[in-house]
Amino acid sequence: MLIGKMDSLGFDLKNEASMEIISQDVMKSSEIEGELLNPAQVRSSIAVRLGVDIPGIVPSDRNVDGIVDVMLDATQYFSNELNIDRLFGWHHAMFPSGRSGLYKIVSGGWRDDANGPMQVVSGSFTRQKVHFEAPSAAIIPREMQFFIDWFNKSQDIDPVIKSAVAHLWFVTLHPFDDGNGRIARAIADMQMARADGVAQRFYSVSSQIQKERKAYYEILERTQKGDLDITQWLEWFLLRLNDAIQASESILRRVIFKHKFWDENRAKIENKRQQLMLEKLIDGFEGNLTTAKWAKITKSSTDTALRDINDLIAKNILLKAEGGGRSTNYELVK
Repeated sequence: MLIGKMDSLGFDLKNEASMEIISQDVMKSSEIEGELLNPAQVRSSIAVRLGVDIPGIVPSDRNVDGIVDVMLDATQYFSNELNIDRLFGWHHAMFPSGRSGLYKIVSGGWRDDANGPMQVVSGSFTRQKVHFEAPSAAIIPREMQFFIDWFNKSQDIDPVIKSAVAHLWFVTLHPFDDGNGRIARAIADMQMARADGVAQRFYSVSSQIQKERKAYYEILERTQKGDLDITQWLEWFLLRLNDAIQASESILRRVIFKHKFWDENRAKIENKRQQLMLEKLIDGFEGNLTTAKWAKITKSSTDTALRDINDLIAKNILLKAEGGGRSTNYELVK
C-alpha cells in the first residue's frame, strides 16, 4: 500500500520522499553506534549522488560520504550479487584512513584478531562486561562465504524474513574490526529492496531500531547467547519494520507539505537567511522560533532578523504565535 501511494506522487515528489528516508536511514544507523552525522551534510551528499536539486547544498565530510555510498550502493543496486569485493569496498569507504577514531584497524579486509578476540563490551576497564564474543577470525573467510552464497541464492523463504536473518547472521559473524552493525543494516536494507522490487526507499527500519536502541542490543545479545532459536529476534525485527512503515506516513505528509510550500513560496523569498530558517521550520524546528534565535542561527543582527520575519509575515508565510513582547515567537502559516 505504501509503495502504491508513493508511485502515485509523481517523479519529483517520489525522489524527495526517497531522499528523506535514505537520509534518516544513514543518520539513524550511525546514531545506533553512537556516531552523530551532520544532517545537512548527509542530505547534500545523497542529493549530489542521486542528482537531485535541493536548496542549500553544503560540502560533506569523507566519513559522511562513505556511509552514504554504502547505503546507496546496497539499495540502488540491490539486484547485483553480494560478494567479498563489494563488502570490502563498503568497509574501505567507511574507513578510508584505516582508523576508527584513534585506533588503527584493518580497512577493507576481514579482522585478524591480532589484539585478541573480537568482543562487544561495556563498563569501565576494571569492570567490563562482555556481551558477545565473535567467532574466531580464523574461520571468518569460510563462514562469510557460506553467508554470501546463502544471501545470493533464491530460497524457499519469505524475503522479509530473509532480511531479518541476514541482519542477525552478519552481525553475529562480526567479520570486520568496526562497522559491522552499519553494514549488517545495509545488507538488511538491500534484501528489503529485493523484497519490494524497487531501488527507492520509502521506510527506514534503522530509524525505528535507533528509537529502541537498548532493546536492540538486548535482543541481539539474548539471541546470540541462546540455543539457535531466533524466533524472538524475528518477531522484534518485524515489529520495527511495522513501526517504520507507520512512521513513513508522517514523513510522506511532511514531504508533500514541503513540496507544495516551496512551489507556492519560492519566488517570494528575498534572501538565503529566510530560505535557511524556513527549511528549519519545515523540517521541525526545536523549541520556539524567536527573533534572537533567528539572528543567532543566520549570524545577523536582531534588526535584520526582525526585518526578515516581518517581510515573511506580510507575505502570509509566517505568523505570530501566542504570546507577545519579549516572548514573541513565530511559526509557519499552514
